[in-house]
Amino acid sequence: MHSLKITVIFSLASIPLNIVFGLVIAMLLNTNIRGLSVFRTIYYLPAILSGVAVAILWQWIFSSDFGLLNTALRIFGIEGPAWLGSKIWVLPAFVIMRLWSVGGGMIIYLAGLQAIPTDLYEAAEIDGANWWQRIFRITLPMLSPTIFFQLITGVIFTMQIFTETFIMTDGGPANASLFYLLYLYRQAFQNFKMGYASALAWVFFIAILLLTVILFATARFWVYYEGESEEDN
Repeated sequence: MHSLKITVIFSLASIPLNIVFGLVIAMLLNTNIRGLSVFRTIYYLPAILSGVAVAILWQWIFSSDFGLLNTALRIFGIEGPAWLGSKIWVLPAFVIMRLWSVGGGMIIYLAGLQAIPTDLYEAAEIDGANWWQRIFRITLPMLSPTIFFQLITGVIFTMQIFTETFIMTDGGPANASLFYLLYLYRQAFQNFKMGYASALAWVFFIAILLLTVILFATARFWVYYEGESEEDN
């Protein structure tokens, strides 16, 4: 139950942030500025790097002694915490690290944004709609299928976090980063309780399945598909 709690807390914090940051970056890169392709490449590159390499990189960044993050904080007179050595800060550290791969979602949002007809924005501007009204009345409704896809894949991907915690903390300190799959791995390959580990795997599968079914059931209330009539909803 402790490992499940840790995983749920991490997912609740990580998934919304990844969705929002990915969408914001995609909207910023969906403009006509110089060097646009370079910026898109820079933001996307972290999403294709190896999980182990990324874990080692962030282990250096979060180092309390020579880490890049604490060094940057010291410039502003702030003494950073021992990110990976603190029971309080280890989960926020993993949430921050998860934003590293936001470029993968950014590419999908960018494709969704470019599929929105420009005449909708032109008509709204003629009618006097401001920027916020165009965002909430056009962009977000038209982009809701993409957001829904990102939500589903985010739930599945985020709850399966394993490599980062195995490399960086091994569940520490004091099991504060003992995610569900790491606990399953320990039971199976360290304690050799294969039956218990199999049961944990089935519970994990059922939990993700139920979450996915619930999300699909609620999608009809907020996901808009172009060409779909009110009767279909």
